[in-house]
Amino acid sequence: MFNKNSTVNILITGLLLSYVVSAEDTTWETLILTDTGSALVNPGMGWVLHFYDNAPYNYGSKLEPSDTVDDFPGLAVVYLRIAWSFIEPEEGKFNWSVLDTPAQRWVSKGKKVALRITCSETPIPWATPKWVYDAGAKGYFFTPLEGIKEKGSHWEPIYDDSIFLEKLGNFLAQLAKRYDGNPEVAFIDIGSLGVWGEGHTWHSTQQKITVDMVKKHIDLHLKYFKNSLLVLNDDIITNGQKIKELSSEQREVLNYAVEKGLTLRDDSILVQGGENAYMSAILADEFWKNKPVVLESEHYGNSKMNNNWGDGSKYLQAVEDYHASYVSIHWWPREFLEERRDLIERINLRLGYRIVVKEVSWQKLANLSEGIWEAKVSLANVGVAPVYQGGYLAFTWKDSKDGIVGVFVDTDFSVKDLVVSSPGDVKNVERNLSFRLPFLLKPGRYALYLSVGSITGSPQIELPHPGNDGAKRYFLGYVEVI
Repeated sequence: MFNKNSTVNILITGLLLSYVVSAEDTTWETLILTDTGSALVNPGMGWVLHFYDNAPYNYGSKLEPSDTVDDFPGLAVVYLRIAWSFIEPEEGKFNWSVLDTPAQRWVSKGKKVALRITCSETPIPWATPKWVYDAGAKGYFFTPLEGIKEKGSHWEPIYDDSIFLEKLGNFLAQLAKRYDGNPEVAFIDIGSLGVWGEGHTWHSTQQKITVDMVKKHIDLHLKYFKNSLLVLNDDIITNGQKIKELSSEQREVLNYAVEKGLTLRDDSILVQGGENAYMSAILADEFWKNKPVVLESEHYGNSKMNNNWGDGSKYLQAVEDYHASYVSIHWWPREFLEERRDLIERINLRLGYRIVVKEVSWQKLANLSEGIWEAKVSLANVGVAPVYQGGYLAFTWKDSKDGIVGVFVDTDFSVKDLVVSSPGDVKNVERNLSFRLPFLLKPGRYALYLSVGSITGSPQIELPHPGNDGAKRYFLGYVEVI
């Protein structure tokens, strides 16, 4: 008998309410699993909390140091969007604590970090450090929304100026030493072009950002960030305009971004309402099949004040149309959560990937003399995006002390190959599996778990099913070894 204090027995009562058991074949056990509707925190997807946003006081400044907003369902990334001048106030002298302090609060909870370091802001007169200007970099003084002014309050560089690019490259080299390939990093924006790092200059100098400028900034980032996911703002391609067909220049930038392995983000969904709630879904088809797409809403309070937010359903529709893996909390996080909890829950059911195991069947008896054990699994991805990093189904057998006595991995199929589902059109994949039994296996009754993860059986992906043993393995039932 199993010890009453074991993890397995604690889970059984709840599982009986969630699974339907079929016993037509006495040699096989079949479970039909249900989706709990829970929010998932998985690699390469989730909600992104803006801790810094243009100015340091938006939007994490009201959070206590111990408050990482753990009550927000699906929160996976903290976003640090801040001007270069805060990080390198003097040439070669860095204040990394600006990034490390908030980052570590979320990293300690198993979350990721994303960065955008900007060179032009409207709240900040010197987003590019003043010492870059003093070194001879060319640019313009401007007044926000008024364009170039001789005695303007803010300064913006000419984005292909040689001195500016030299200093920016030196900074990116140091940033990359800390963050390139760092497993704590979800993605890094190319934020060095345009006001707010969005790749346009409407609110600043109103000067054209050329295709050549864009390519230089992409190449400069790729020179130092060789491993981390780099993200290009849609406005860098479209200049913030709704398009039905790309111009030759826009197509050139788009093709270059795709060729270089970048992905796409669209800032400020619902800046406008109605048909103009978002404008760049046409671009997403070039990216989402291979890279996770990032969405950022307009500042929620501003969108609501301007009567553009509505019921928020356009945000959910944008997730569908862009096949988005990340969406932003672009406001004070608890206010957004309190007012839009229903929308958040609806987005969580579609955001990124969501692997649902529909049915599992397995041989109840495993005969040591035969040396083979068989199982069947039906599963689907009911999210809007692929499982880019892939993953493999694995069965784990445990004894009464939670000791692992057998691990069986389906190495012939990766969940990356699951077809993305449209609402109401789920494509199930059926796997008929046969495994050889391991050495030293003793007769007895073992608890059976299912997981998705590495090719060696390490669980990595959370599933929307009950019975999690705390390590992303999900209890199914029992196997008897004879």
